[in-house]
Amino acid sequence: MSAPADQLPPGWAAEWDATHQRYLFIETASGHTQWDPPAAGPVGLENAPTGSPPPVHHGKRRQYAAGQTQAYYSGDAAAADPTYAAQGAGLQAQPQQGQLFTPGLAVENQFAAQQQQGGQPSAGAGQPSYYAQGEPEYINGPAFNQQPQYGQPQAPVDALAGQFGQMGMGGQKQFQLYTTNLLTSPPEPRDLQRPPPEIRLPPNSCISPSPTANADPSYFRSTINAIPTTSSLLSKSKLPLALIITPYRSLNDGEEAVPLVSDAVIARCRRCRTYINPYVQFIDGGNRWRCCMCNMTNEVPQLFDWDQIRNQPGDRWARAELNQSCIEFVAPTEYMVRPPQPAVYVFLIDVSHTAVQSGMVATATRTILENLDRIPDEEGRTKVAIICYDVSLYFFSLPQGTTDSSMLVVSDIDDVFLPKPTDLLVNITESRASLEALLGRIGDMFQENSIIGSAMGPALQAGFKLMAPIGGKIIVLSSTLPSVGAGALKNREDPKILGTAKESGLLQAASPFYKTFAIECSRTQVSVDMFLFSASYQDVATLACLPHYTSGQTYYYPAFNAGRTEDAMKFAHEFGELLATPIMLEAVMRVRASRGLRMASFHGNFFVRSTDLLAMPAVPQDQSYAIEVQIEEAITTPFVVFQTAVLHTTCYGERRIRVITLALPTTTNLSEVFASADQVAIITFFANKAVERSLTHKLEDSRDYVFQKLVELLVSYKTSMTSSGAGASAQLAISDNLKMLPVLVLGLLKNVGIRQSAQIPPDIRAYSQALLTSLPSQLLIPYIYPTFYSLHNMPPEAGTIGEDGVVLPPSLPLTSERFERHGLFLIEDGQTIFLYVGRDAVPQLIQDVFDLPSYDVLRGGKTTLRPLENPFSQRVNAVVQKIREMRRGVYYPHLYIVKDDGEPPLRLWALSMLIQDRADVLPSYQQFISSLKDKVNGAGGTGY
Repeated sequence: MSAPADQLPPGWAAEWDATHQRYLFIETASGHTQWDPPAAGPVGLENAPTGSPPPVHHGKRRQYAAGQTQAYYSGDAAAADPTYAAQGAGLQAQPQQGQLFTPGLAVENQFAAQQQQGGQPSAGAGQPSYYAQGEPEYINGPAFNQQPQYGQPQAPVDALAGQFGQMGMGGQKQFQLYTTNLLTSPPEPRDLQRPPPEIRLPPNSCISPSPTANADPSYFRSTINAIPTTSSLLSKSKLPLALIITPYRSLNDGEEAVPLVSDAVIARCRRCRTYINPYVQFIDGGNRWRCCMCNMTNEVPQLFDWDQIRNQPGDRWARAELNQSCIEFVAPTEYMVRPPQPAVYVFLIDVSHTAVQSGMVATATRTILENLDRIPDEEGRTKVAIICYDVSLYFFSLPQGTTDSSMLVVSDIDDVFLPKPTDLLVNITESRASLEALLGRIGDMFQENSIIGSAMGPALQAGFKLMAPIGGKIIVLSSTLPSVGAGALKNREDPKILGTAKESGLLQAASPFYKTFAIECSRTQVSVDMFLFSASYQDVATLACLPHYTSGQTYYYPAFNAGRTEDAMKFAHEFGELLATPIMLEAVMRVRASRGLRMASFHGNFFVRSTDLLAMPAVPQDQSYAIEVQIEEAITTPFVVFQTAVLHTTCYGERRIRVITLALPTTTNLSEVFASADQVAIITFFANKAVERSLTHKLEDSRDYVFQKLVELLVSYKTSMTSSGAGASAQLAISDNLKMLPVLVLGLLKNVGIRQSAQIPPDIRAYSQALLTSLPSQLLIPYIYPTFYSLHNMPPEAGTIGEDGVVLPPSLPLTSERFERHGLFLIEDGQTIFLYVGRDAVPQLIQDVFDLPSYDVLRGGKTTLRPLENPFSQRVNAVVQKIREMRRGVYYPHLYIVKDDGEPPLRLWALSMLIQDRADVLPSYQQFISSLKDKVNGAGGTGY
């Protein structure tokens, strides 16, 4: 028997009502609903539900040839069957022209190649091809064994979407808004791999046909990809408007380097100082250009069209700044306060008894020695100094041309001075022999040191005096709480206040010394990185102040012991990678935006020098920043432009300006605002706001803030975008592109940085907060929503080499319901990897992976997994290795074996990553969604 959907006339949709177990019929134009089937017509609705529960598909883009868009919108029965292009939420719509159109391809003959490929544009600029493929339905997908969903994922949300079809951006077809019912749509981890909603600019807004003319999301992304024209429309949506910027991200193998403009011709707007970019307009026969930010007309520089290398007229349209969203200019002398300085690295090494006994000193010196060739030193200018400290300071004089070095001890830590004017800060190349000899001896020198105590503050002051005239990076390696001299700290860890309102006090700096010193460092272009190793309380919250204000980074290794190979390997890998990573020196960053937009607040590791100038003494790779944006006045332009400019010195001694440009359309339509929202950018911004509120208010306030923001968003969506309006609803509706936001918020609420618990040590919490505010989205998402794989039954191709390297198994929802007692599972969050072994695992599995006869003799805990001579072991090792290498950043996650009936603390730690389960006082995903529904419907109750 055919389903009701098969006999519906045009303009009607059928929706399954789970409560009454029957179909509800909806007239899409008016929103009218009825139980009785409407008069049957010959044309079946393509997207109506069938008799069986509908599978979840994601919005498909329709392409229309000339004249068909109008026919479709006017309800003309002559509308031809659409062809389907690439999948993805809100992809490129086609304007009403005789040929298919992609923004930027404004010249007619540029369409030819596109049309030869069946007229299907790519799924998004610079996106990997897999985004454009149809996705298989896994049995754990939202549609498996589910009741039909609220709303149809491919149908417009309600009458509003259809009525405004002709309106929106630049005469284009608007974003299609698809509604999902969170009650019947469980989280699907694959959705987090999708690109953000497409940026759909008006025709002719870009002067370049280049697919890289708009910023790649890994550099620059916005929480909303269609900017509301008024602040009232933005506040009605309850969506945050913020930018997530990673200006200096690392390049993966095969990625092209950022284009360099080396001819010193830098065209900037006279009024707002915007750099010329693909969104300006040339007027007056190409002699002048109009700024896309403030509309000022500017002269085109005389040498703009001259090829200085060949000394002949050049092609303006081939210039990188008119084709690329991310470029670098070689800065002329007017952008320099002083000549570019060499890179300087000063190592402050704790040599107290604890540090030596843990093996930290030996591992650190060996790592520096092994990585001397990797420290950026292309021009032979890089300088290095080594200062050791316990309760005294130990300087080392490293004369050129000899292997000798002499140690100079300064015991007066109240008035720090440099014991010698020269040979303390030396050129790596010139003093290589003495440097290598010293690094080989430091471990033995302090082997018998029995002094307990740390003069970290005076050591910092000494390092600062040494390098203040130049600037550079101080790398502190510390195993104990600073106890003497400036910046001495006391152990303030108090288990009684954990989990109470006073706990947030432990996350704030205990001493003003570190913030004051950090600002002094920022002023003289000195950045600080912290490597902390203590087995007991080390006050990470206070010490992390230094990297926070000087654009450094904090690394924490609790209970470090180099006697465990895994500890030594993790530290040596991360420290070595940090030393080898190129850095930007003496940087300042400013973000400009079109008229009507203002940068309101800044989050990340830097110091705000003036209202919008961010000072960064050294910009490490893959560090992320969040900037909140305010709409100050109504926006009248069809699109807006954001531009990030970072003026910096490369570690190779060249002054440069990195410019990243992002253009976004504007809209007056609330449905487009929702359809263009980027859930990954939103949760990245929420993580920064939550940490800020935990420090300015209380931890509980930060959790309530995030939860309340989610409730407000869901209320706004229900009120504005569904037929329920302000009344109660049996559903919990959200747009399809935001359906992972609730589970991401739950993951953030369960993250150790802000989780409700009386068991989390303050150091662990403070370190987690440092990660939440500095990780780029690619690393932050797994840190909030870990990845969960089943290894014992992974597909045959998983763990083997595919087109894009090692193939990973399909990821599973984060719930213990997926566990099998005989299975082997992997859970990872980018910082830690757990191999979870079921208690009924067959001996052959244990033998193949761990080279042990049975589950009973397997020991849980930190381990190194060795590849064995069998295919399954090699595949499991390949998966672990891929996980360690696939993301940006220096992190090398530890691997733990967790037994189903093993040590409770380790088992609970692993299970806490399954955030969709209930844990302690924290709700399961189903409970969380139910409480959200009650809040949205006004049933109230406090908290979640």
